[in-house]
Amino acid sequence: MTAAAASPPVTTLITTPTFARHSPEPWEILASAGAGPLRPYEDTALSHTELLARIGTADALIVGMDTVTAEVIDAAGRLKVIAKHGVGVDTIDLAAARARGIPVVCAPGSNSRAVAEYTFGLVLSAFRGITTAHRQVMAGEWPKVFGPELAGRTLGVIGFGRIGRLLAGYALAFGMTVLAHDPYVTDTPGAERVDLDDLLARADVVSLHLPADPATGPLLSRARLAAMKPGALLVNAARGGLVDEEALAALLRDGHLGGAALDAFAHEPLPADSPLRTAPRVLLTSHMAACTPEANRAMGVLVAEDVVRVLAGDPPLRPAT
Repeated sequence: MTAAAASPPVTTLITTPTFARHSPEPWEILASAGAGPLRPYEDTALSHTELLARIGTADALIVGMDTVTAEVIDAAGRLKVIAKHGVGVDTIDLAAARARGIPVVCAPGSNSRAVAEYTFGLVLSAFRGITTAHRQVMAGEWPKVFGPELAGRTLGVIGFGRIGRLLAGYALAFGMTVLAHDPYVTDTPGAERVDLDDLLARADVVSLHLPADPATGPLLSRARLAAMKPGALLVNAARGGLVDEEALAALLRDGHLGGAALDAFAHEPLPADSPLRTAPRVLLTSHMAACTPEANRAMGVLVAEDVVRVLAGDPPLRPAT
């Protein structure tokens, strides 16, 4: 008799370079369950081509902003679970995963405070010209940049989940009035619940906190951006697909909008020819709102725990589907 062939080792393909960057605990959870990573920590995310090439030998997949298409899922013959190292799963083809019976998990609430704090920082910096003054001082100048106070201004929050509620609390502490639009939420403590058109017409600051839907196009189309209150500031630390970026750049140039502070873009990294790069009154950062050590640890631990559960045959604690 011949001995049965040994089963291949369980492997976890990790595409996001920020996984467990600030805590060894997520790595230890995977390793202790025998689900050690197929790909060790690297400084750049996998390309789509490399993801397709590597997915065939993975039992689990942990992704960041990678697009997990039906093509990727079809190429994953051994895949048992997909984990989003974060919250939004709009870059994962959930229908294709369901068709294959592959659970998709995420880390709800893990980065809410980090994103809310960062978003409010964008508001403060954009209103008071903090980064503009920094650049000028570094260039040898000594400017006096004037910007409005927040007290008495109106913040419009589109998407009133965990992040939107935290942001509303910060705004109230600064003396702002808060409007909230979220068709799935009826309870908006501290905020007036309004429809989208009313929010856009009244808000001095509009902040986005919801997933994008590629099938419907940008939520803030050219028409909706044009319907914003003249001189208003747009803040987006959610998803780039929510905003018509060309229209936004045009409305900044013609002076209709007072500014834009963006941490998320339709294409990342931001292309060299993006019209936002040359638009006036913009503050652009590199999708880093969730980048705190606390959030990094929490995201890693939550997804590692669910990966291990699913690989052991148990239902996930935090399913996205």
